[in-house]
Amino acid sequence: HVQLVESGGGSVQAGGSLNLSCAASGVIFSNTCMGWFRQFPGAEREGVAMIDSDGSTKYIDSVKGRFAISKDNRKSVLFLQMNSLEPEDTAMYYCAASRLCIEFLPSEIPLMENRGQGTQVTVS
Repeated sequence: HVQLVESGGGSVQAGGSLNLSCAASGVIFSNTCMGWFRQFPGAEREGVAMIDSDGSTKYIDSVKGRFAISKDNRKSVLFLQMNSLEPEDTAMYYCAASRLCIEFLPSEIPLMENRGQGTQVTVS
């Protein structure tokens, strides 16, 4: 049974930083494709960043240079360091995992078969 538990969300002012964490269990973490997606109120989900089993990363253009995805394979934790936050980043952020990255595109992150409950990020 795969379980993903996010933490680290909160309210910050524009220009501030947050570091999201996702503790994973029930997966072979080092061999799993993982990512973060976000959902804006009343809107579709948007893949934000992903990391493959070999450590390769990919981001959507709007967060490049501001967000960094990383993972600790020993502790089975996924991170999303978010800097220079903007009000437009306000959303519920979800951790997601899949056994394989199919095309290694952020658009596939919301479609991954495993996801957490989310953590709210509010930027004002």
